[in-house]
Amino acid sequence: MISKVHHIAIICSDYEKSKNFYTQFLGLTINNETYRKERASYKLDLALNGDYIIELFSFPNPPERTSRPEACGLRHLAFQVPNIERIVEHCKKHDMLVEPIRMDEITGKKFTFISDPDNLPIEFYEN
Repeated sequence: MISKVHHIAIICSDYEKSKNFYTQFLGLTINNETYRKERASYKLDLALNGDYIIELFSFPNPPERTSRPEACGLRHLAFQVPNIERIVEHCKKHDMLVEPIRMDEITGKKFTFISDPDNLPIEFYEN
């Protein structure tokens, strides 16, 4: 039986830019960083609060995402936050384009979206 999500794998087009976004902007910590010479690829293992959650990969010339956000496949990556207004301030402080705060009509919780360096939708959802 499945007990939890082990990790989410993301392929980026600019490794250093994405590494900076996920570590410096979002605050994820690096568990391990590996350069795989045979693939000309980096693999960066990232954690949130000590839990391993994201594998960030770089590959030469990956294809672009087809559309946002309704393309077949991963729709978005969502992070739970205690205060949506604080994360919006953080985004604006770093010149990130952030969508207006919306209300989930089912749960009554607030949420918003930004994009990572490769235009992957990142959702912040207030707990």
